[in-house]
Amino acid sequence: MLDIETEFRRGILFIRLKGILDKRTVKILNENVTNLIEENGFKNIVFNIENLNYIDIKGISTLFYNYELLKNNHGKLMVCGIVNEQVRKKLKNSRLLNYASEINNELAALQLLNV
Repeated sequence: MLDIETEFRRGILFIRLKGILDKRTVKILNENVTNLIEENGFKNIVFNIENLNYIDIKGISTLFYNYELLKNNHGKLMVCGIVNEQVRKKLKNSRLLNYASEINNELAALQLLNV
């Protein structure tokens, strides 16, 4: 199961993921987040994955796709709250963190983007 909470604050869309992001739940992310980016042209997004217990290649591919959308909008994708070691290892192996910025928390995103 995947729960998604979104909040738009000071020009940044914060997305808090809880649960499992895999081939079975990636559709939920696409319906709730990817469509928002495509329809509204968001530029800056922070994925808070502090409560994400598991991610697979399909979930990582969806995060990459969102990164590409933001890049085309001249924006940034940031990831914070990588506390689960298994999730961290998969993200590092995928090289997503070479493109998306890893930050400590949501407050750091506000300060970094200075919006």
